[in-house]
Amino acid sequence: MTGRDTKLLSTTRRNFVGATALAALAPAIAKAEAAQQNHVPGFAPPDGVALLSRNENPYGPSPKAVSAGCAATRDGAYYADRSLLYLVDMIAEKNRIPRDFISVSAGSGEGLCAAAQSWSRDGGKIAAPALFWDTTVRYAERQGAKVVTAPMGGDLGVDLDALEKVIDDDVSLVHITNPNNPTGMLLDPDALRSFIRRVERKATVLVDEAYNELTDDPEASSMLDLVREEKNVIVSRTFSKIYGMAGLRVGYLMARADLTARIRSNIMSWISGPGLAAAIASYDDHAFLTDSKAKILEGREMVMAAARENGLDCLPSQTNFAFVNVKGDANAFRDKMQAKQIFIRGAYDGLPSWSRVSMGRLEDLSRYVAALPEALGG
Repeated sequence: MTGRDTKLLSTTRRNFVGATALAALAPAIAKAEAAQQNHVPGFAPPDGVALLSRNENPYGPSPKAVSAGCAATRDGAYYADRSLLYLVDMIAEKNRIPRDFISVSAGSGEGLCAAAQSWSRDGGKIAAPALFWDTTVRYAERQGAKVVTAPMGGDLGVDLDALEKVIDDDVSLVHITNPNNPTGMLLDPDALRSFIRRVERKATVLVDEAYNELTDDPEASSMLDLVREEKNVIVSRTFSKIYGMAGLRVGYLMARADLTARIRSNIMSWISGPGLAAAIASYDDHAFLTDSKAKILEGREMVMAAARENGLDCLPSQTNFAFVNVKGDANAFRDKMQAKQIFIRGAYDGLPSWSRVSMGRLEDLSRYVAALPEALGG
């Protein structure tokens, strides 16, 4: 780290930034709290529906985020650029990186799309495992990018050796989701670091860590230490998962300054004031994060235990979803669940018997568990 970085990352400044941001919102928060009771239809699932298909966190946003977001809505006539700097400084301080290592976007999805498009615009190919959250890569493919994939391991894990073999001189970006989606599996951190150190001389490695905060050891699992070393690597995070802010659309990517400048130049939108306010208010809301994670893990164990009791295989998950082999037609299984107003994912390409279920509220997961035997045997 340089002297510039050390100066940027003082603890007192972080406390000042967070306190200042919240203080600026405080006058309106009291008036906004009453508005929390007013709900616009069409956002949350209807009454009676167990929505377990979209990897959302139903326990968020935190009360602090809701209050701050409502307060910011009252000031929605004004652009939120100063609030963006508050959030950037909080992220920089917490992750021990400079401000110019951070690009904030409308969910991590926009930043991932910007990276995929930028790195493939001049003909560079994108390399990825055969099974991953490929929405943003497919966006670049629709713009003309070429994507090459490597086969998965026998356990459905990401095979780093196979992935390395498809990285030739034409590959400009390697995209890895870790923990992976839809499998929920986490790569061995040391193996992934070694892989990145080998291939970053050929191509930029993008690691999507959307579920990092839900892993057993988030710091050890993250590749952020390689960002601090200014390796040719990008790490993405989001407020959509553990923070429960999928609908508020705030995410960020972290990389050395030249990579970040490249990403920023391809980001198209501005973050909404309420989204920024909610992110600032909840970023260090440790009580909410701890409670939310505990409920998610409790639900995950409930689902995995039910799968085992019904003779099913379930991959080891470090996320807020489970990947279950229903040992039959996963689409038919999905349809039987849907008939009971329980919505889950059906089969993925090449995996006709595997079904993904997200961790909704515990009462909704109880409905899934209760319906499991009939859906399997009916």
